[in-house]
Amino acid sequence: QVQVVESGGGLVQAGGSLRLSCTASGLTFDDYVMGWFRQVPGKAREGVSSIRANGSIIYYADSVKGRFIISRDNAKNTVSLQMNSLKPEDTAMYSCAAGIESRYLVSYNYWGQGTQVTVSS
Repeated sequence: QVQVVESGGGLVQAGGSLRLSCTASGLTFDDYVMGWFRQVPGKAREGVSSIRANGSIIYYADSVKGRFIISRDNAKNTVSLQMNSLKPEDTAMYSCAAGIESRYLVSYNYWGQGTQVTVSS
């Protein structure tokens, strides 16, 4: 059974930093693109960033470029999201997912439960 588990969320002040981590098990980690998403109640899920197995970046949302950094450690089956210069607008439930890349899109097969990030002003 595949399991995807996030950690590292919490409450921080605007301008602060937080590092999220995600560990996947029950799959061949090197076969998967890993992505971070976020969602607030009443709004659609938003893609934050995604990274290929070889470490190359697929995507950063414009709203986080220059502030967030995605990375992965295949030896540990983990992907991380370093979040700097946090803004209240970054407040959301952050989820990690594993997917397969095609020419047009990434199909995310496995999802974690999410970790809450709250940024106060």
